[in-house]
Amino acid sequence: MNSSSRRAFLKRSILSCSSIPLISEWSRLQAADTPAAAGHPSAAESAVCCEKKGCKMRLGFVTYLWGQDWDLPTVIANCEKSGILGIELRVEHKHEVKPSMSAEQRKEVRKRFKDSPVIFVGMGTNEQFDFPEPEKLQKAIENAKAFVKLSYDCGGSGVKVKPNQFYPNVPQEKTLEQIGKSLNIVGRYAADFKQQIRLEVHGQCAPLPYIKTIMDFADHPNVTVCWNCNDEDLKEPGLESNFNLVSKRFGDTVHVRELNEGKYPYAKLMDLFVGIDFKGWVLLEARTEPKDRVAAMIEQKKVFDKMIADSQSRIS
Repeated sequence: MNSSSRRAFLKRSILSCSSIPLISEWSRLQAADTPAAAGHPSAAESAVCCEKKGCKMRLGFVTYLWGQDWDLPTVIANCEKSGILGIELRVEHKHEVKPSMSAEQRKEVRKRFKDSPVIFVGMGTNEQFDFPEPEKLQKAIENAKAFVKLSYDCGGSGVKVKPNQFYPNVPQEKTLEQIGKSLNIVGRYAADFKQQIRLEVHGQCAPLPYIKTIMDFADHPNVTVCWNCNDEDLKEPGLESNFNLVSKRFGDTVHVRELNEGKYPYAKLMDLFVGIDFKGWVLLEARTEPKDRVAAMIEQKKVFDKMIADSQSRIS
């Protein structure tokens, strides 16, 4: 197997199974391809992914807040060091991946990811579709489309958007319907670029019955839900019932905070995701201020791996 084929295999393996240690093999290939290695499968190439539910769940990274002041090479390098191999790039951060980039700049972003084991999961935007003013709503839709094209050009697979709030003198039902129908417009457009639209459970619309109503209107299959680990998830009738309200519309991404901080029942949540054999990215959107963020990322990866293994033991 030549070097380019081996690199391609390793990246496919990273995408398909989170439990195989591939970083050292990738780094070795990036450093040099030796004649002794030619024609011989690596340990990673010989490994077989487990067949347990949840074995394809992977921990990724949202650049808010731990990565907000890192440029793109630093973000990628720190994710590689930590073993967290997927990135959702938030807008308006130092890495500056944005719609105003030229075609050449977009190619450079794509190349940076292609040359690393880190996957560009997509863009994390603040576009929302709740505005009562038609001109603001249309602008948000057009902005979202621009981010879809940006993600496509840079090698991503989707765009995160928000619902987001209610307005005085506008019936809630009207706002929820408007959000859902706007998502359909963006979702249809994004499908042509093979980009998934990921609705973050966020803002005043965060209660899951609201999200369920939005998704009933947003019936295009390319519009999905990004679970966001809010306090609203735990309100009556409880986490599992709220989870089940929208679980059939989950996309490829979930947002979590630090898995070993706070009172959110992450172990129970991972049980639920393992139970449905979720195959996407669990994206770390950290909020604390550690002195060493890379060390903190490494710690979160260990916590995540153990949490998934424990869930698999309970589910099986």
